[in-house]
Amino acid sequence: MAVYTEKVEEGRAATGDRPSTGAVYRNIYAVDALTGVPDGIESPWDLFSKSVEKYPTNHLLGSRKIVDGKAGPYEWLTYKEVYDSALQIGSAIRKCGVNPGGQCGIYGSNCPKWIIAMQACNGQAISYVPLYDTLGPNAVEFIINHAEVSLVFVREKKIPAILACLSKCNYLKTIVSFENISSSQRKEAEEAGVSCFSWDEFSQLGTMDCEIPLKQKTDVCTVMYTSGTTGEPKGVILNNAAFTAEVFSVDYLFEKTDKSASTEDVYFSFLPLAHIFDQIVETYCIAKGTSIGFWQGDVRYLIEDLHELKPTMFCGVPRVFERLYNGIVDKVSSSGALRKSLFDYAYSYKLRNLEKGLRQDEAAPLLDKLVFNKIKQSFGGRVRIMISGGAPLPRHVEEFLRVTCCCVVVQGYGLTESCGGCFTSIANVYSMIGTVGIPSPAIDARLESVPEMEYDALSTTPRGEICLRGNILFSGYHKRQDLTQEVLIDGWFHTGDIGEWQPDGSMKVIDRKKNIFKLSQGEYVAVENLESIYSRCNLITSIWVYGNSFESFLVAVVVPERKAIENWAANNNETGDFETLCKSTKARKYFLEELNSTGQKHKLRGFEMLKAVFLEPIPFDVERDLMTPTFKLKRPQLLKYYKDTINEMYNEAKGKKA
Repeated sequence: MAVYTEKVEEGRAATGDRPSTGAVYRNIYAVDALTGVPDGIESPWDLFSKSVEKYPTNHLLGSRKIVDGKAGPYEWLTYKEVYDSALQIGSAIRKCGVNPGGQCGIYGSNCPKWIIAMQACNGQAISYVPLYDTLGPNAVEFIINHAEVSLVFVREKKIPAILACLSKCNYLKTIVSFENISSSQRKEAEEAGVSCFSWDEFSQLGTMDCEIPLKQKTDVCTVMYTSGTTGEPKGVILNNAAFTAEVFSVDYLFEKTDKSASTEDVYFSFLPLAHIFDQIVETYCIAKGTSIGFWQGDVRYLIEDLHELKPTMFCGVPRVFERLYNGIVDKVSSSGALRKSLFDYAYSYKLRNLEKGLRQDEAAPLLDKLVFNKIKQSFGGRVRIMISGGAPLPRHVEEFLRVTCCCVVVQGYGLTESCGGCFTSIANVYSMIGTVGIPSPAIDARLESVPEMEYDALSTTPRGEICLRGNILFSGYHKRQDLTQEVLIDGWFHTGDIGEWQPDGSMKVIDRKKNIFKLSQGEYVAVENLESIYSRCNLITSIWVYGNSFESFLVAVVVPERKAIENWAANNNETGDFETLCKSTKARKYFLEELNSTGQKHKLRGFEMLKAVFLEPIPFDVERDLMTPTFKLKRPQLLKYYKDTINEMYNEAKGKKA
C-alpha cells in the first residue's frame, strides 16, 4: 500500500498535566518545506490582478437575468470588467472614509457583486467581514459591532435585517445595496444617521484612477465569524499570507495528484460565500483563469441552473450529496426490476474495479455511457471533479458518488481557523474512501491523546485530537485573546475533532472532543459517532441523539424521510398526512426498530442503542436556531427546544420497562 505522509517528528509520552502526543506527519509532496506563498504575491488582490493581465477578455462571473419571472441564459462579466468595477467600488469605499486597515461587511447570498465587493476590499487593503446570510438580526448586530464595521454591502432582501438593528450599531455609517434601495428604507437609514446607496449610485462615487495601496502578507484579509454551536460567534482573523498559502496549497496538490483548474473550467457557485470553503475555491478559480457561474439562489431551480451552466467543477456539503443519493436511489428502486438489476450489476462491476485500483475513468467506461450517464447529465454533463467538505461525508454516499457520477470525487476536512481545507483525499486513490485524506502541503498534523475518551495517540492505531501547525492557520480570534490561548498552544491549533490515522497516511474523523457525555452507569457516549451510524438508516434525513448522566439510556429526535413513512403507512393500513403519521405510536415503534437494526449492523454496544424516538416532521433548521449555517447541530438549543419532548420520551421508555 502506498503511504502519502512522512514522519517529521516523534511523539512524546504524557508529562505532568500534558497528555501524550503522537508523531508529527507531513504530506509527502511537501517533505522539504511547507508550501507557502511565492515572492511577489502579497495578498489575494495580486492573484486577481495577475489573472486580469493574463485573461482580460475571458469570462469570470456569470449570472442569469430574471425577466418576467423566468431566468435567461448566463450573462458574463470578463476579468477586465470585474477588475474595473472593483477599482471603482474600492475608490468609493475610500471616499466614504474607510481606509486601509478598516472593515467592510458583506451580507447576502452569492452573486457577482459579492465577489466584486470582496475584491474591492482586497485592492484597498481593507478587511471584509462576511455576515452570514442565514443568521438572524441579533448575530448580524453582534458582528457589525464586534468587528466595528462602518460600511456594509447588502443584498436587497436583507436590507430590513440591517435596518432593524441600526439603532444598536454605532459603527455603521454606510449601507450599499447590491440592487436598489427604496425611498422609505433610505429615509429610515438617514434618520438613524446612516447613508444609503444603490450599487450604481455608490459606484459613481469612485474613480478608475484611484491609488492602490501597498499590501503586506501580515495584513488582515478577512475576519470570518464562525457561528459556533454555543455562545457568541467568534471572529477568526485570517491574514493575507494564510489565505494565499491555502490557495497555492490547493493548486500544488491538484497539480501533483490530478489536474489543476484552468481557463477551460467552469465552477458552479452555490455554497455560501460567507463561509471559508467557497471563498477559497472561488479565489483559486480566479487565480487559474476559471469562469464562475452563480445559481439563482433558489433550490427549486438548482438543477435548471446546472443544466444551463454545464460546470466542470462542483463543490458541496454532505447534506447536498445525501439528498442527491436519496433521490437517485428512489428513482432506481422505482424504475422496474430489469432496470434495477442492470443498475445493480453495473454498480457492483465498477465498484470492484475501483477497489482494485483502477482510475475512475478506466473502471467501467462502457457502463458509464450506458447506465450512469443520466446521473452525470443531472449535473450538466461536464463535471470532472466533485469536492465535499464542511462535515464528514457518509461512506456509503461517497462510494455511491464515486461509482455513479462519472467524475473524480474527493472529500476534505477543514475549519475556518485553518483557512479551509487542511486535509483532502487524493483523486483516484480508492483506499482513502471514508477518510478526509492527507494533510495539506501547507501544514503539519499530529494527534494528541484524550484519556477521558480513551483515545491514545501512541497506540498501534493512533487516535486523538487533531492538532495542526503551518502556513494556513489563523492569527487568533478578534478581541478574544482568552479563546485564542485555549486552542493555540505552543504553535499547535487544537481543532476539537478526534481523528484516527490510517495505514496509508490519511485521516479519518471519528468523533468530536466536546460532544461526549457520561450515562448514569458510567458509560461514555461519543454522540456524533452514534449519529453518523444511525444516519445510515435510509428511512431518515437527520437525527439528534440525547442522553445525560442522570439517565441510563439514550433517546433521539428523528426527522423521517417523507416517502419512507408514507410507504410504511400504505403497507400498514395507516392514514393521515405527513404530520399526522409522525405522531403515530406504531410509526415511532417501526422507526425505533429500524434505527436499532442499523445500530446492530454496525456493532453498537447495548447502551448505545435507542430506547425511544420522536418523529419530527419539520427538519432541523437555522431559523429556529437548531443548526449552524454549516448544518451542525446546536445541542444546547435543541435540548431547550425539545425539553418537554425529551422528558416525555424518558417517561414513556421507563413506563415500558416497568
